Amino acid sequence: MTHSRQNRRQFLASALGAMGGVFGISACQQAITSEPAIVPDNSIALPTAPFTPDARLTGAPISFEAMPERSLGQTGLVLPVLGLGGSASPLARPQDEAEALAIIQRALALGIRYFDTAASYGPSEGFLGQVLPAHRSEVVIATKTSQRQYDGAWRDLEQSLERLQTNTIDLWQFHALTYEWDLETLLQPQTGAIKAAQEAQAQGLVRHIGVTGHHNPDIIVAALQRYPFDTALVPINAADRHTQRPFITTLLPVAQQQQVGIIAMKVPAYGRLFKPGVLAGMSEAIGYALSQAGVHTSIIAAETVAQLEENVAAAQAFQPLNAEALADIEHRTASVWQENSFFRRWA
Repeated sequence: MTHSRQNRRQFLASALGAMGGVFGISACQQAITSEPAIVPDNSIALPTAPFTPDARLTGAPISFEAMPERSLGQTGLVLPVLGLGGSASPLARPQDEAEALAIIQRALALGIRYFDTAASYGPSEGFLGQVLPAHRSEVVIATKTSQRQYDGAWRDLEQSLERLQTNTIDLWQFHALTYEWDLETLLQPQTGAIKAAQEAQAQGLVRHIGVTGHHNPDIIVAALQRYPFDTALVPINAADRHTQRPFITTLLPVAQQQQVGIIAMKVPAYGRLFKPGVLAGMSEAIGYALSQAGVHTSIIAAETVAQLEENVAAAQAFQPLNAEALADIEHRTASVWQENSFFRRWA
């Protein structure tokens, strides 16, 4: 199905007009046709009821100090060292709406200002869209598209804007780059998804453009060398350090040289690193990731409000680890790195 830029203006005006701030899009130059390489499942019912804040959460005393902050590359964004991940948690499960909304609300109360999601994360964008609009000027919203071609990427962006109930995405990322064809298709000047990102950026729908990947650091390096992406979201943990091509040694030097913002994910390897004899807890996981040169912030999902509070406490207490402490953590992960690098096998 082909969408013209004129149709996009009409779609977005209709979807977001109720917000009272319909944004303008430049007039149509021409219709460009391309079919998406991947079509996400958009059949999941999204929540439509307005969000009612829970006074027990908004009014709860906050005992946490402010988290350390860092500049995110050259984006101009200054963020706390911890953001909230929107996958693999209640935020990605339709049946867990109440818990998801409580986590989002509590995250705001605890000082989290960076929220990560994706078009493919089930109801995640919709849940965030129930809470974040009231705090829009205070938060940074990052979402992703798995599309590699022009029309598919525009379609994802339209849906993301509608679900998130915003007229601007702070960081729009090309999700899970893995193979050479991913990058080749994405960067085609006339038919690739990069053209959609450039148009959206020119129209004020997207502020910054990034890439993500959990499998192949060489593809992320190639992406940064071929296009001036603002950020990269990649796995940074002590288990990945032992893989044949670690993100830490393969990607971070390139990102530093180009002043690309680096967001760490898979920091505790979904909690698998917290086994006897490995990492003692989130403080070591966050400490290791954030102590890597060139890492600016991190995203970690939370299953419960209590777990979120523990994550924030660890981030608030973060102090860069010295070489001896980093070496000790790497020693403890040396025998378990394969089971804790399972995401490297996702393709």
